[in-house]
Amino acid sequence: MRNKISAAVFAAVLFAGPAYAMDLSLATAVKKIQTESTDLKKADANVTKAKAGLNAVNANRWFNLEGSATYMNLVNVERPGQPLGIDTAGIIGALPPGLSLDAVPSFIPFPQHIGMAGLTITQPLYTFGKIGNAADAARNAIKAAESGHRMAQSEVAAAAAQIYWTAKMTDEIVVIAEKNLKASTDARRQLERAGRANRANLVKIQADIAAKEIALSDAQFNRDSAHRLLRIMAGIDMDENLTLIDNFPNSFAELDAPGKLVSNPEWDILELTAKMHDSQSRARRAARYPTLAATASYNYMAMHDEYNVFDGSKNQSASWGIAFQMPIFDGGLARANATMDAMAAESARQDLDQSKRMRSNEYNNAMLQHEHLRGNLSKLKEARDLAGRAAQISADRFASGQTSAVELSEVQAALAQMDMAVLNAKFNIIMSEQAVKKLSGK
Repeated sequence: MRNKISAAVFAAVLFAGPAYAMDLSLATAVKKIQTESTDLKKADANVTKAKAGLNAVNANRWFNLEGSATYMNLVNVERPGQPLGIDTAGIIGALPPGLSLDAVPSFIPFPQHIGMAGLTITQPLYTFGKIGNAADAARNAIKAAESGHRMAQSEVAAAAAQIYWTAKMTDEIVVIAEKNLKASTDARRQLERAGRANRANLVKIQADIAAKEIALSDAQFNRDSAHRLLRIMAGIDMDENLTLIDNFPNSFAELDAPGKLVSNPEWDILELTAKMHDSQSRARRAARYPTLAATASYNYMAMHDEYNVFDGSKNQSASWGIAFQMPIFDGGLARANATMDAMAAESARQDLDQSKRMRSNEYNNAMLQHEHLRGNLSKLKEARDLAGRAAQISADRFASGQTSAVELSEVQAALAQMDMAVLNAKFNIIMSEQAVKKLSGK
């Protein structure tokens, strides 16, 4: 029985498929995060909403066709049990010669059931700027929404890049922590192989190993957290193993960007918003002006003493003409609405001026930071190489018993610190590049 179980386990191990990890590049991560982004979905909805607003305004240019149908049953309120009509007794004067009073009925009833149907069509001819200015406002709203979509794209792309490179940075920090821990465990192994180890050196190395194990555990936790966030934002299954295939560059070129920020999606939004409110203000003021429209109507009426009105008398009528509507008094409503829109436009212009100052300063700082960090990177790499040589020399001296564990620990800590400094510099250079792209709307 035991042999059968062993054979089954061996077969399961032999034929089990290998565990593959998903290779994820920066470009793929950005596309996935943009696909999952609710900000971009809302930006798409805003564009659709703005286009629908223009359609709603343009609908006012077309004719308006209305239909109506009415059924009425006339009730004699004074004599509910009798039909409604005209009592001719006492209201008929002298009759024409030859016509006897007996020929005139004493009571003429009205048809009790009436059915009416009609159509009315109205076509605006001239609105004195009501529709035209409202359409201009709607078109500017569409352009503002499209600029908002571009801004959302650049912001999501920058955020996606930050998430990706943060996860990649935690991978590198784990590598640094593992290398630092391995250096201490190798030193302990060398010390134990030497025979009777110096107790002070052994205690110091054991303390370093314990501290570095904690540091490695923290680094692994931060890596797992960063990868988990990347999976969530990119819509990747939480059980999927990720391999981030893009690495930090060893060198960075100058930014291919103008020295001065010349355009920004936020500026476009604010400028178009100001224009939109200006057009709305003009449309509000135009509400005080007349409206000229053409109108036509058709009516059909059928009457009968029974419910089936179509068996009774029928008549039709039609008319057409020009309607001139002139508002006389609105209590200052149009002026108040126009003032509110004008002040909203002024507020947008003030926000635009402030945004130009702030975003230009952010752009200049990002450009200067990129050049500053790029210039320091070569010096940091040189210092890191020197720290690596010092660590190797100290490890060789420790192996031959020429130095203490305290000196070895200090040198190893200095090397780990320089590794982190180089990694931080690369990360910050990339983030400054992303800041320039985001501010440029790319």
